[in-house]
Amino acid sequence: MKTLKFITAGILVFSFIACKPQQEKPKIKKAAVSKKGRIMKIIEPDMQKLLNPQLANEKAPEIFNTRFSTTRGDFVVEIHRDWSPNGADRFYNLVKIGFFNEIAFFRVLSGFVAQFGISGNPQISAKWRNAPIPDDPVKQSNLRGTLTFATAGPNTRTTQLFINYRDNLRLDQMGFSPLGKVIEGMNVVDSLYSNYGEGAPQGRGPNQGLIQTKGNEYLKSDFPKLDYIVGASLE
Repeated sequence: MKTLKFITAGILVFSFIACKPQQEKPKIKKAAVSKKGRIMKIIEPDMQKLLNPQLANEKAPEIFNTRFSTTRGDFVVEIHRDWSPNGADRFYNLVKIGFFNEIAFFRVLSGFVAQFGISGNPQISAKWRNAPIPDDPVKQSNLRGTLTFATAGPNTRTTQLFINYRDNLRLDQMGFSPLGKVIEGMNVVDSLYSNYGEGAPQGRGPNQGLIQTKGNEYLKSDFPKLDYIVGASLE
């Protein structure tokens, strides 16, 4: 089983203008109230597409915003398709089909990155693990607040992403192509629980292989303090 990784400080680290008539509007599952009292939308999971990644193939708008509602509050990312076209299209479809509901920030390293994007449902994880997208050239730097797909090598991006906590410029030369940036709520991202540190086996944090096979049951049992994405919605 592949584990997404990149290198920093000598340590191996894991990490659309669309054809409008053909686009389907995501169904809203429910509305919940955030910590700040804001009504947040949670997209109804599209199980057909969640279990069949090839069906999630819409082209993203050239620029669009996504609001993430988390256990720490909300943050908003602005996605630029021209920065990373394949990455933006994949991200757009993941949001639309409700992939990010109940997703953990399983690897949060202060001063480096906050990583997320493994489904809490092992059945869904197994499908997307085998649905990589082609690489995009790096057009923007991995500056603080940028959103980037993790990778396990050339053309292996699937669903895992990270938000840069600092200017990680060395990642540019390694082929990590940012697709957007946090434009609101970076303080929320900064506050994500980080005390578990690096993932196993290098550290005492969650093992990515076990997340893939056991899902949120494993995380909530062994790492109860992790923060989660409650839901994500297009704005």
